[in-house]
Amino acid sequence: MKKLFALTIAATAIGFQSLAHAQAPSPIVIKFSHVVAADTAKGKAIEHFKKLAEEKTRGAVRVDVFHNSTLYKDKEELEALQMGAVQMLAPTPGKFGPLGVKEFEALDLPFLFDNFEEELKITKGPIGQQLLKKLETRGVHGLAFWNNGFKQLTSNKPIRKAEDFKGQKIRIVSSKVIEAQMRSVGALSQVMAFGDLYTALQTGVVDGQENPTNVIYPTKLYEVQKYMTLSDHSYHGYAVVTNPKFWNGLPPNIRSALEAAMAETTEYFHAATVKENQDGLDAIRKSGKTQVITLTPEERNSWKKAMAKTHTEMADRVGKPFLQSIYKETNFDPSKL
Repeated sequence: MKKLFALTIAATAIGFQSLAHAQAPSPIVIKFSHVVAADTAKGKAIEHFKKLAEEKTRGAVRVDVFHNSTLYKDKEELEALQMGAVQMLAPTPGKFGPLGVKEFEALDLPFLFDNFEEELKITKGPIGQQLLKKLETRGVHGLAFWNNGFKQLTSNKPIRKAEDFKGQKIRIVSSKVIEAQMRSVGALSQVMAFGDLYTALQTGVVDGQENPTNVIYPTKLYEVQKYMTLSDHSYHGYAVVTNPKFWNGLPPNIRSALEAAMAETTEYFHAATVKENQDGLDAIRKSGKTQVITLTPEERNSWKKAMAKTHTEMADRVGKPFLQSIYKETNFDPSKL
């Protein structure tokens, strides 16, 4: 009798455990998609955000990361976000131009910033917040800017002076400003998904491309390029965005935890950027597969003078008052390029 009673109690306990397990709420799933490799600065930052988000919400949120265009390519990802097929992205600023928020393309203007500190001053300050708020009318909610330093140019011919660009097919992200920049030096720009870039360089579909070294090295682009010019000619970064319906529908405590995770990840990203770009450059040099070109002041000035017209040509597109607000903050004068 005692044995039967004990078995009954045990079975009841197991039943309660099973019921509790069955009634445990499923985690909120965030699909975070991006187009570059897991071991790039962006890929590492997204994994860092995943860790923090899951810890701070105590498992109430699960972040599923999709690296390297495994879900969507460049042109597809923003539409997927608006439709709710993914919950978070980190595109480059120029990709918001086709949505109608052309002010983002101002960040693509050549030689806009002199150093990393100027990048942070703009994107972390009132101007950056103003930009993120403009996305709301387009079905996108901005969370943060991740500044990734400056672009370098890789190519299959040595590019030192502005005239060396002539006739070169250069892969770019979708941005009318970058198209104008390449046109100013006689290059032929070609918009292409990042996932297709390595093969396009390898087969000669395009002659070159622009990215920071912390993208060029881990994605092995240097292996299919003969030269890399250290030009620091343009800003490179990402705007981390989410679907507003999803974001606003989160419980307030969950949203606060995710905001804290994003703030910490942003600081993590910025702290790592300078070192990772230097490490990428050192590794590319060590590989011996790409000749690294350091521009003389005169050579770099030839780039500046040729590309200066991009500021004038694109001022109306990105908004003159908005552009002037950036110039004022950074003491930038395009007439001195």
